[in-house]
Amino acid sequence: MADDVYGDLVLAHLAAVGEHNAEALAEVAELMLAGVRGGGLVLTAGAGHSLAAVAETFYRAGGLACVRPLFADELQVFGGALRATAAERQPGLAARVFAEVPLSGHDLLVVFSTSGINHYPVELAAAARAAGVPVVAVTSRSTSAQAAPRAGSRLFEHATHVLDTLTGPGDVAYPPSAPVTSSLSTLANAYLWNQLLARLHDLAEAAGVVLPRWRSSNSEGGDEANQQYFGVYGPRVPHLGTG
Repeated sequence: MADDVYGDLVLAHLAAVGEHNAEALAEVAELMLAGVRGGGLVLTAGAGHSLAAVAETFYRAGGLACVRPLFADELQVFGGALRATAAERQPGLAARVFAEVPLSGHDLLVVFSTSGINHYPVELAAAARAAGVPVVAVTSRSTSAQAAPRAGSRLFEHATHVLDTLTGPGDVAYPPSAPVTSSLSTLANAYLWNQLLARLHDLAEAAGVVLPRWRSSNSEGGDEANQQYFGVYGPRVPHLGTG
């Protein structure tokens, strides 16, 4: 391509996402800091391809050690694409997954779902709100508004805070005149999460709070530095594989 149309589109989109969500990002970063100070967990969830965003939050170099993904094997596409689609539309699965989490009173739930219409993300947000847990929906309001709510309501309707990915219907972006390929949601999800981490870092430094952060296990001293967090969070985060 003589001109990088998609690259320019991505840069412009992420700039718009950052500007649109600036106030909500600041509020969520404050919530995260309060949760960390209180010894809480950041619970992260998604289904299907939104699990790419959940992977970005968990056991990631530079990321928070106090993250627990809310997950069931049947939700991931590699175990069977049709099974994963059926699972996120299955009533009751979210309640079962959420019931496994021992809440501390200082926890926060972040749910990634572009459409925000299926049972798993919607029911998970509803269960968290009923338990008094703040809910951050990372979703597309416009996509969600144009889709039929399979679960009877939409994710953003249960959220205390909404981070809008601004992605369009069908989750495709290229060519701009008639999109048929090239998603923006995965990029927007990762951008918003890492915006939160950057803002949290600045808030924590200003408050004199030391954040529990993973170091790369491929950097010198990384394994040794990370060991402390397995002891602290292993009993509360089974996905760390310490139990």
